[in-house]
Amino acid sequence: MRLDKFLKVTRVVKRRTIANELCDLGRVEVNGDVKKALYTVKIGDKILIKYFNRVFNVDVISMPPESVKKEDIEKYIKIIEIKE
Repeated sequence: MRLDKFLKVTRVVKRRTIANELCDLGRVEVNGDVKKALYTVKIGDKILIKYFNRVFNVDVISMPPESVKKEDIEKYIKIIEIKE
């Protein structure tokens, strides 16, 4: 699954276009490297997102289907750290 779609499906970012813009601006890192929106997310990836004045560290636990219920998000990602 593409990085921008993964961020949208897991509700880390509200809209896919915003996720795409964050990737284009270099504000999304996967395993320490800046990645574009077309990067394919894998299980075990560590994603760092700089979004406004906050920093999110997200661990990929498993790959989600095309849509995820809000209460099921914890099965797919784990937010490790949130800094403001």
